[in-house]
Amino acid sequence: MVKQMAILETEGIEKTFGSKKVVDGVSFQVSEGALFGLLGPNGAGKTTTIRMIMGIIEPDKGSVYFRGEKRGDGAKKDIGYLPEERGLYDEAKVLDVLEYLGSLKGMSRSSARKDAMDWLDRMDLSEHRDVKIKELSKGMAQKVQFIASILHSPELAILDEPFAGLDPVNQELFKSVVLELKEDGMTILLSSHRMNMVEELCDKIFMVHEGREVLSGELPLIKEGFGKDLVNLRYSGDPSTLRDVFGERISEVELNHGSGSFYIEKGFSPDQFIRELPEGIEVTELSVKKPPLHDIFVSTVRGDSNG
Repeated sequence: MVKQMAILETEGIEKTFGSKKVVDGVSFQVSEGALFGLLGPNGAGKTTTIRMIMGIIEPDKGSVYFRGEKRGDGAKKDIGYLPEERGLYDEAKVLDVLEYLGSLKGMSRSSARKDAMDWLDRMDLSEHRDVKIKELSKGMAQKVQFIASILHSPELAILDEPFAGLDPVNQELFKSVVLELKEDGMTILLSSHRMNMVEELCDKIFMVHEGREVLSGELPLIKEGFGKDLVNLRYSGDPSTLRDVFGERISEVELNHGSGSFYIEKGFSPDQFIRELPEGIEVTELSVKKPPLHDIFVSTVRGDSNG
């Protein structure tokens, strides 16, 4: 297998504000063509890490590399950036803003205008192209800023909380567009606290908590390494008999009359579980799957905190 080149690399970056170390020795690589998830709860240090990558603030320690060289201002034209805090020109019209921002990234005015119109159509915003930014809803403004971040076809797009302010329909639209960009060869770093979104999109993840790495790697391997299977069950019968028979071999997430979700502990297979179901439990529906990323994160953090 040919090893993919790292388009972006952070090496031991740190940042302290006052007495609080917000980012503490973060190191990761983003391979060319990857859809990479930087995730963790609010306040974990994700946005500060991204701002150091973009050169908005400088790390106290460590380095950022773009295509193997220390990131300089010249790299900014090759990177598209959707910041968490939105900032567009309120009094300007949508198409004019996109044309202007595209020109700042090296596009000709005519190309920027043409491509912006295509993107506005793709994002269901064509009829708003001559509307002032301040007249847009939060979700519409989010779409415009997203277009601005990828209009110049950057090698790397960094999207910080891209799903914020979007309704479910537009979240699905964003997901489909992000996947299309990846298929077209764009490298994407997606930062979010919405782990279900990252889980649906990303090949590889890097989890941070309180500024430090807690988990990283390819998503399927992380799930396999967790070692537990999540069982979703619909049944008739007394749920107490399940607890009596399986005891500590299942970790109860939720178990009610008629339905339940719980983890099968390591060393106890789904096949064994099915064979040992007690009499009086009639299963009408059963599914076994790997745990969601949210549960893995919570378990990992609790494990760290417990020593």
